[in-house]
Amino acid sequence: CSVLCSAILSSYLLGERLNLLGKLGCMLSLVGSTVMVIHAPEDEEVTTLDEMLSKLKEPGFLAYAAILLAACLLLIFYLAPRYGQSNILIYLTICSVIGAFSVSSVKGLGIAIKGFFAAQPVLQHPLTWILVITLVASITTQINYLNKSLDIFNTSLVFPIYYVLFTTIVITTSIILFKEWVTMTVIDIIGTVCGFLTIILGVFLLHAFKDLDVSLWNLPQVLQSVQQVPATRDDKNILIEVDNSSIAPEDKPKVFIIYT
Repeated sequence: CSVLCSAILSSYLLGERLNLLGKLGCMLSLVGSTVMVIHAPEDEEVTTLDEMLSKLKEPGFLAYAAILLAACLLLIFYLAPRYGQSNILIYLTICSVIGAFSVSSVKGLGIAIKGFFAAQPVLQHPLTWILVITLVASITTQINYLNKSLDIFNTSLVFPIYYVLFTTIVITTSIILFKEWVTMTVIDIIGTVCGFLTIILGVFLLHAFKDLDVSLWNLPQVLQSVQQVPATRDDKNILIEVDNSSIAPEDKPKVFIIYT
């Protein structure tokens, strides 16, 4: 609901334009994200910081985190200074990639808070402070680049695209961290893929047709004007057709081509 509400409210309160295809794109993105969440497997139960640390130290997640960190550094130091002002995906991808670390930190800090109220020595555990530092750094980076994106691009485009990218990264991170793909059935895999394709379609409708003046009220006029556009033929095609006609009537004027 946050994607749809933010896009519609920005069009009314901030005067930003959101046509019929943009609203349809928001709805498709929301539906696709919902389908992905429905078919996503349940999280593996992790109750202590030691269990969380063992999950974080697994080779699969370490490789995944290294790839995300390298991609984030590439976006921040190379692509953002060159293309951040013109490409909406640069800043939003940075926010989404950093979101993988913030969500993992929140998950670990939630376990630490439960352990604190259960009289466990969580404050002496080094993972607690690592998660706090990671969470503060990731949230600060996300807010910074999200505000930069909002200053440059249309709000009705920023929030849906950010929601789609962030949701995709978070679900992927959760699947890799807790090995949720092991328990996924064929139906869940198909549902996840269909949801992801629906998200892509929604973002395409939202971004590709944002400059068209299409609404529910002028849609019949737009379709009628498109159907009534006459086909234009230049003089060259008409001359060639008349010259090549072998059954032209005698009274029809003939065209002669003089070569020099």
